[in-house]
Amino acid sequence: MDRRHFLALASATAAAGALGRSSASLAATPDFKALVCVFLYGGNDSFNMVVPRSDAQYAVYAAARQNLAIALAQASLLPISAATPDGALYGLHPAMTALQSRFAAGRLAVLANTGPLVQPVTKAQVLAGSVELPPQLFSHIDQQLQWQTLRGTGNTTTGWAGRAADLLTSTLAGQALPVNISITGTVPLQAAALTAAYAVGDQGPVSEFVLDPAVFNGAARRNAVLALLGTQAATPYGRALRQTRQRALAYGELTSAALAAAPALATAFPAGTLGSQLAMVARLVSVRQALGMQRQLFVVGVGGFDTHDGQLTAQPQLLGGLSDGLAAFDAAMTELGVDRQVTTFTLSDFGRTLTSNGDGTDHGWGGHQLVLGGTVRGGDIYGTMPSLALGGPDDIDAGRMVPTTAAQEYAATLLRWFGLAEADIDRVIPDLGRFSRRDLGFMA
Repeated sequence: MDRRHFLALASATAAAGALGRSSASLAATPDFKALVCVFLYGGNDSFNMVVPRSDAQYAVYAAARQNLAIALAQASLLPISAATPDGALYGLHPAMTALQSRFAAGRLAVLANTGPLVQPVTKAQVLAGSVELPPQLFSHIDQQLQWQTLRGTGNTTTGWAGRAADLLTSTLAGQALPVNISITGTVPLQAAALTAAYAVGDQGPVSEFVLDPAVFNGAARRNAVLALLGTQAATPYGRALRQTRQRALAYGELTSAALAAAPALATAFPAGTLGSQLAMVARLVSVRQALGMQRQLFVVGVGGFDTHDGQLTAQPQLLGGLSDGLAAFDAAMTELGVDRQVTTFTLSDFGRTLTSNGDGTDHGWGGHQLVLGGTVRGGDIYGTMPSLALGGPDDIDAGRMVPTTAAQEYAATLLRWFGLAEADIDRVIPDLGRFSRRDLGFMA
């Protein structure tokens, strides 16, 4: 940890003490924005999340999905009307009623056929092997890394949220916590060169038993641990360990104190992993002023989307949980009066094949994503919906779609709204210039 990190830790520790005396002594945040990433682990079959419902296009979908093997019934689809028509009508999965109303209210946007790319590609170029592609397509871990690092064919060890935090932190001197906070453990998206993310549990900071002052001889135990940390300063590794632990202690105490005074939310969150994580994000947003927060990027994650089998049984629970969780979070942001300052967006490993392997689907490439919030230009579909015809212009094999919108363009649009200058967006996404769009238009 360098001097800058040490000063940041000292600032956090001092703020923790101030908060313990009076949260009113901290100034209200004059400018607050937050991005909330919802990562759907396993590869969401988004071609059953947003489905053509007009007769001609639905017939192509049903044929590609091998009729009733994994296809949704046409009559079951929840109608949505895109502000920019493309000749087809669309509907959401029948379990997504909560988000159907958000789309109609202009708060939810669909980003069509998006995925990691190294450069724009066509089906012909992919099949000819004439262009660079992201390494290890269709691999869970590799494509999760592609989404979170935007590394192309490089080997960067930092994520795009981490790189953004490195650039922003020096301008956010009043913040008591880091820009990046995860409710789902350590994630590559938030890995950085200069700054550190802070991970909390869905019930708040997780304290080690030996440092809990409430346990037997808690104060003595804590002092003993701190004394041991002080003896580790003899080596660089020891100093790094000591400073990391001290930083975690300071952030934990600061966060716990703030959450203890958090206002009670009337919004009810659904039970389950996603609901509890989003509820914690809402609580942290509710204490933004006490913590002096100006920019935050949260990550939550939920698994189960690797639907190789039992898809028609699993998807109602998966997509219903996503819909209910996102709608509850949106309602909580409105309750807190910050719905225009918080934007929620989804990522997932990849889309899935249009063809069935029996009663599920296999790993694909391009897929649809969702963006939700008060400054989202919702009620519309952005990008180009692919042809769902097997062997069609977008299908490279078994209904694997070549993305027509790059993950880089998606991230750049979010970061511009977040407040990064154009030059800094290029520093966070070095290969953005390979693509034609720097702003996809879904943010006001």
